[in-house]
Amino acid sequence: MKGSLFIVSAPSGAGKTTLCRRLTGDVSGVVHSVSYTTRKARPGEVDGRDYHFIDEERFMAMVRGGEFLEWAEVHGSLYGTSRTRVFETIRTGTDVILDIDTQGAEQVRQKGIDAVFIFILPPSMEVLRERLTGRGTEDEEALRRRLRRARDEIREYRFFDYVIINDEFEKALEELKSVVLSRRVHSSRVDHEWIGRTFGIGSD
Repeated sequence: MKGSLFIVSAPSGAGKTTLCRRLTGDVSGVVHSVSYTTRKARPGEVDGRDYHFIDEERFMAMVRGGEFLEWAEVHGSLYGTSRTRVFETIRTGTDVILDIDTQGAEQVRQKGIDAVFIFILPPSMEVLRERLTGRGTEDEEALRRRLRRARDEIREYRFFDYVIINDEFEKALEELKSVVLSRRVHSSRVDHEWIGRTFGIGSD
């Protein structure tokens, strides 16, 4: 059977990337898609593992070539997901989890692509501010922009299939795992031809 596509969105600082990485480490048969971005790498980030870091000229060439499943400008930088890599991986039977913003999630939704949409919420705006401040990567003005953007993104939660509150990390991780595992045994993912052959029943 083909794999499934999972779209995970959240405001910056809610912990979606950490959750996705732990998921792929704990659950076999699921990979975390690596996005392309024009922003500079943060300390500790590795090209090809965290993101594919490219310049704006190459990014826009990929846009014109239709290479992205989705792409968006977020906080002044461009982010995009390779269409080919995602669908080639799914065809092998491996699940793919995309850690993207709400703009990208809406693009995937509008294209009618079969996917499971998951939104990660922080427990409060105060906690979100603390997490962003703790990164030490932005000045006060950049922090204010991220928090304004966060409120806009949180308004989109109702368009997602599942909402997980990342208050206790291990609990949120188990909830994310449960979504992925339940999708694998959903009736829409069953090999109906195999059932018919194995149990001698028709499709009706």
